[in-house]
Amino acid sequence: MPLIRRYDLIIIGMGSGGLVAAEFAATLDLKVCAVERHRIGGDCLWTGCVPSKALLASAKAAHTMRHADRYGIEPVEPTIDTARVWTRIKAIQQQIADAEDNAEHYRAMGCEVLLGDATLTSPKTVMVGDELLEARFVLLATGSRPVVPPIEGLAEAGFLSSETVFEADRAPSSAVFIGAGPISIELAQAFARLGVPATVLEQGDRILPRDEPELVARLQERLLAEGVDLQLGVGIERVALEDGQKVVHGTRHGTPGRWAAAEIVLGAGRRPNIEDLGLEALGVEVAPRGVVVDDRSRTNVPSVYAVGDLTGRHLFTHAAGYQAAQAVRDMFFPGKGRADALVPWCTFTDPELAHVGMTIAEARERHDPDDVQVFRAPLDHSDRARADGAEAGEIVIVTAKRRVVGAHALAPAAGELVHELALAIHEELRLSDLASMIHVYPTLSIETQKLAKDAAYETAEKYSWLVRRTK
Repeated sequence: MPLIRRYDLIIIGMGSGGLVAAEFAATLDLKVCAVERHRIGGDCLWTGCVPSKALLASAKAAHTMRHADRYGIEPVEPTIDTARVWTRIKAIQQQIADAEDNAEHYRAMGCEVLLGDATLTSPKTVMVGDELLEARFVLLATGSRPVVPPIEGLAEAGFLSSETVFEADRAPSSAVFIGAGPISIELAQAFARLGVPATVLEQGDRILPRDEPELVARLQERLLAEGVDLQLGVGIERVALEDGQKVVHGTRHGTPGRWAAAEIVLGAGRRPNIEDLGLEALGVEVAPRGVVVDDRSRTNVPSVYAVGDLTGRHLFTHAAGYQAAQAVRDMFFPGKGRADALVPWCTFTDPELAHVGMTIAEARERHDPDDVQVFRAPLDHSDRARADGAEAGEIVIVTAKRRVVGAHALAPAAGELVHELALAIHEELRLSDLASMIHVYPTLSIETQKLAKDAAYETAEKYSWLVRRTK
């Protein structure tokens, strides 16, 4: 019988959620063991946020060079070697891994870190290789992976995904993306700006279906103008290798079509990493979207918690980190830690598209439509946007009974300016409440203050009869 090693907490998976949980638990002087089967840092560092944002930065530099006349500078067509771009991406990843996302960094905090496959053998025990670990609590944070749709010929032709596209030495010479979610749209714009022909195939009638439709339509126009080939209403039937290219066969609005490229890139969603964890034998409830948890991130097995993509709630790095911290708080502190918080998100195109709370349609469905007001600030009226040559965007704030319930922005750094509005939703503030906070000029966020001022003026107008007037 193997020797049992005992801990307060065992963390399975050292991606975004596991890293936060390990650091938080270490500050509490708990005995922690973290287990990772592949690379510390998870999808965010190796296949998601970090490499994609590094790619987008290179692509934006190329785009700015082509359109430098906007800034009174002679434009030039950049000379692009995507091998150098990919080298830069990998250097940034390694820099982060060397600095923070490595086993020694967490061992220095007091966490034990094991590399290997972990399997739950009971509610409080985990087998890693030939070692048996026991803990008061187990936190599952194993993340997710790209969905591979069951398309005839796809496996035989071969494909890339977010897990493999950055493992190559350079970008493909051309690409067809399957799916029009954030991953496909970000990569397609970046590829197009780097001179790589990019086609996006989407079954639905628009890209980014979870975001505010008005702003998505404006972004869609921008992508088309930059040369991204957006094909909507596409039904994919099969994939074949033809004349050295990978060809997707299907229909577009019922008309037969074919789309050929050097590579196919999958962006058709993600699926939870639940295999080989021992969940079925343990009786942990699993649904199609992932491990079932309550609003405290607990599974139906009281000592086992799950966070991040594994649970299928919000597939974002920041959500996984928040949920992990709340789970550790729930395990070891009195009271309850809730993980069902408001989650903002951002698609990091140029301009960025940020979202928090309800869309306009959702607000009208959930509230009396007469109570819903929509405030808009087109960026072509923003002094900062004019100065930056970035007028093609808008900030949209949705209120119900004057309180902010949704906010959306298509703007440079939209992911930065949406947090003020997320706080307003969280605190159930009226839009007019934001008018009393002085914003820095000239910034894009001052447009939020202007909308808040408009809401405050509407209220003041109702009480104009109280104004002291000259007799």
